[in-house]
Amino acid sequence: MTGTLPLDTVAAAPATTTHLPRLALTEQTEEPQRVRVGASLDDRLSIAGATVGGIGMGILLAGALGVIGWGWMPIVSYAWFVGIYASLTFLGHSGPAVVDRFWSVLLRSAAVVVVASLGIVVVYTLLRGWPVLKDVFAFAPHKNPLHFWLTDMSGVGPLSGLDTGGILYAVIGTLEQIGIALVITVPLGVTSAIFLAIVGGRYARVVRTLVEAMTALPSVVAGLFIYAVIILSFTHQDNGFAAALAISVLMLPIMIRSADVALRLVPGNLREAGLALGASQWSTVWRVILPTMRSGLTTAIILATAHGIGETAPVLLTSGVTSVTNFDPFHNAQTSLPLAALEFIESGRNTLIARGYATAATLLAVVLILFVLARLIGGQEAGKVSAGRLRRLARTSRATLRRVRASGHARNLAAAAGRDPDAPLDPLSAFDQLITEDDA
Repeated sequence: MTGTLPLDTVAAAPATTTHLPRLALTEQTEEPQRVRVGASLDDRLSIAGATVGGIGMGILLAGALGVIGWGWMPIVSYAWFVGIYASLTFLGHSGPAVVDRFWSVLLRSAAVVVVASLGIVVVYTLLRGWPVLKDVFAFAPHKNPLHFWLTDMSGVGPLSGLDTGGILYAVIGTLEQIGIALVITVPLGVTSAIFLAIVGGRYARVVRTLVEAMTALPSVVAGLFIYAVIILSFTHQDNGFAAALAISVLMLPIMIRSADVALRLVPGNLREAGLALGASQWSTVWRVILPTMRSGLTTAIILATAHGIGETAPVLLTSGVTSVTNFDPFHNAQTSLPLAALEFIESGRNTLIARGYATAATLLAVVLILFVLARLIGGQEAGKVSAGRLRRLARTSRATLRRVRASGHARNLAAAAGRDPDAPLDPLSAFDQLITEDDA
């Protein structure tokens, strides 16, 4: 018969299990060596040797031979470090590995330089402002440790001590100006971002080009524009509202671009689902897209605020300079924190310079808090729901389900009692009866 083997041939065939590749392998008595991710011992020794060699060559050329000045020593030492490290890598690896290690060292060095520069700025500011800031940690019974933030400079002269005067007037001015700027920027920024990312049209390209051009707008130009349009034409005096308008001009492109990016991260199937269910475009935007991009929108607001809170040139041109607290942003001069720090440091007196650096430290703390909030609030991607949000949604869903079941149970009770099911009933009684039955 075709396709049939004799019985003895089948019986003589070896067992299939003896030819399985896995069973044919010999058992390993030792656990295989694990792959380690990261720099090897050879790489660490090469980096250490190149560092020592680079520093040694810098000291030799700057100190012993006098070929270069001490100011050039860090740059020359770093150049020697990169050259020595590339040479050591070339001795033990191929060409692609040398190129990869070379660019890795350059990128990590750039990151170290950025972090070190930021650290130097923060530490230097805190050290110069420490004579003022140390009162917070002094805990003296006859002093108010927060007087620097709760008083202004009215009646304080250049020879007064550090235990008098404060920056309350600058804090009030900054809060009011940023508050007015946010009221103007947030609606305009969100609607512009929605126009660019969702609505589109023939003018979308023009608006996007203008927004990108405004991102590179110098702050002094914004200040001059508001000064010419608002102050010279209408108010005829410096005021905080004009400064808020100048800050809004600088915050608006940051707000639009950040919100535009957040809108583009919203999954497209959410918008399609809303439109497929019969919702209009604006209803989908208001009820689906904006709640989904809430974290990204919060990040855009905080980033724009952090950008506007540190502006000095437009505030100097539009709000003027004062040392007295002014709660009215529409009349008279009103100083902000960066402008107050500039005025203190330009005075030349040691006590005022210390106050200026303490003001700058306060501004750094405010900006740091804003960026931390942006990281915490806007850390999740668009469409992702946090654990707390999921718990709240679950509680709302359970409550809605019980209300629906209570409504249906009330209709059943009315029908059983011979009443009209559509007649108004007391929903609480039906709901309580339903809960009693569920508990039973």
